[in-house]
Amino acid sequence: MSAKRTERLLNLVIALLSTRRGFTKHELFEEIELYAEASSPEAREKLFDRDKAFLREQGIPVESYSEDPMFEDNTIQRYRIRQDAYRLPGVRFTPEESAVLGLAARMWDQASLGSAAARALRKLQARGVLPEDAGRIPLQPTIRTNDPHFDEIWQATTTRTPVTFGYRPAGAGEHSLRRVQPWGMGSRFGHWYLAGYDLDRNAERIFRLSRMDGPVRLRPGTYPVPADFDMDASLASLDGVFPPRPAAVDVRPGSGAALRLEALTVTEGSGGRDRLHLRVRDLDALAADTAALGAAAVAVEPAEYVDRVRTALTASLEVQDRPLPAFELQVPAAPGHRQASGAQDHLTRLLDLVPYVLANQGADMAETAAVFGVSKEQLAKDLNLLFVSGPRHYPNGLMDVSFDDDRIYIENADDLSEPVRFGMDEAAALIVGLDTLSALPGIGSSAAVASALEKLAAAAGESGGVGTAVAARLDDSAAAPVLAQLQQAIAGARQLELRYLVPSRDELTDRTVDPRRLFSVDNTWYLEAWCHRAEAMRHFRLDRIHGVRDSGPALTHAPGTDAAFPSSLFTPGPLDSLVVLVLEPSALWVAEAYDAERRADLPDGRTAVELRTAHTDWIPAFIARLGGAAAVASPPELRSATQAWLREAAANYPPA
Repeated sequence: MSAKRTERLLNLVIALLSTRRGFTKHELFEEIELYAEASSPEAREKLFDRDKAFLREQGIPVESYSEDPMFEDNTIQRYRIRQDAYRLPGVRFTPEESAVLGLAARMWDQASLGSAAARALRKLQARGVLPEDAGRIPLQPTIRTNDPHFDEIWQATTTRTPVTFGYRPAGAGEHSLRRVQPWGMGSRFGHWYLAGYDLDRNAERIFRLSRMDGPVRLRPGTYPVPADFDMDASLASLDGVFPPRPAAVDVRPGSGAALRLEALTVTEGSGGRDRLHLRVRDLDALAADTAALGAAAVAVEPAEYVDRVRTALTASLEVQDRPLPAFELQVPAAPGHRQASGAQDHLTRLLDLVPYVLANQGADMAETAAVFGVSKEQLAKDLNLLFVSGPRHYPNGLMDVSFDDDRIYIENADDLSEPVRFGMDEAAALIVGLDTLSALPGIGSSAAVASALEKLAAAAGESGGVGTAVAARLDDSAAAPVLAQLQQAIAGARQLELRYLVPSRDELTDRTVDPRRLFSVDNTWYLEAWCHRAEAMRHFRLDRIHGVRDSGPALTHAPGTDAAFPSSLFTPGPLDSLVVLVLEPSALWVAEAYDAERRADLPDGRTAVELRTAHTDWIPAFIARLGGAAAVASPPELRSATQAWLREAAANYPPA
């Protein structure tokens, strides 16, 4: 959006807020001189209509009404923004509610929703919410949003827009085109699902995002969502769709420690292996775990499970054997500050900036720029624009903006003194975050979560309704039994004895730890704790903890309330090996999860990334787990070793 359009829209908002009676179009054209730059009266009318529609799309309630309602077809229309419809209701939040709101805002790993949550949190600062209050809670969950097509399905769901997409059902090779009216979306079992009305089957259906093939296209039109639709109920129905099923796998003696822990019984298998009998809900996950064991494990039944392991290994080997094009790794350019914002971002920032400064008179320029995610230079431009914005014919109505000494002061800004009501994305980001917290052991039982959610829904008004269409559940069944227990140990400063599985060595170990904090990454929970065996801070996956025993008071102190949660699970070391992987688009999450420092885009659409690792023994199993979505490019000896590892494993599965 050009600076002139931003200025014109800002002046339009200020003008429409300044009067109860409203303005006619002619009066607005006189009041806002930038409309005079239109090439003709017709162009000016179209410009105004576009501006009015844009403001309404951003949730700013531009109201039109007739001067004489009895003769509305023959009278002139007036326009206004009522203060009570524009302003965020005056709810107040306690420090405990502030803490859980800050926690909910930090949960999104998706950039646009994280930005929306941050904007919503800024608006709530005038209502007693301080982002740093969340630091008092030694827990940081994250809502995983890296499933394919998340952005498109989120947009379609929150705007009630029909979509079409290709779909590949579980256990079937056929691909079909689906036409769907999205009703809601939700996360469960580590995957995101779309629930909606399938127009070709005339019934409600649930689709897993990772099984959508090809582009997701938004189509014209809208539709109602049934009043009794409940996304949580749709997610719960997956229990019937994916009931636990029997499965069997043969593993070498001394191997498959994780699978052995889940086995119901163990009998004699073929080739001197032990046959493990299990009941599993997710055959995809079991197939990935089995493929990662390589030649040490052989899937036995059901046939669908065997086929999935065979496919994962043969696809991995095929991709690993494929010749690589030449490429040159580079460090990606730093994103830096946003010097130019989109239409929504810029206007929203200006409207949020006034109440923020009014609530923090004398705010430091650099700190304020950081809060709004822009440079000091861009912030200065924004403040200068605010200084010259206001009624043309009433100069005394202009805002008084001062920032010469790097301290910001704003006066005479009553019309913009209160935060704007939440937009749909802002309301959804916080409401879904709080709703997700409410289902977590420990945190979910807090009265602050329930009261904050109730107040937030009331403040959001109609925009809050979109939050009920989205449900995220961090229901890692393997982590749930110990999550509450670890929270209690952290709160009580207790030392713990852990029975911990190390997959890279395929063994169980005993650890003495002083637990400090809990956090989740990519739908997996981790414990940050001081490990007395390593004499260092370590991260332990909760789904790999298979025994917890209290052993007395902890010996180390908890981190300060201002200590940041780990931004990475990996700490570079001077003796690390450099490994280059080539990733399909579906596996690009690996680059972020493993802190890839350099990367290169390949002509075939894949991406090469460079990782650091203390050892490389785990790499072949990792490649097998990804089932053809990744391959080792270098070092050459690791590439050859991975090919040999995969070839030996695939030999257990001759062509069907």
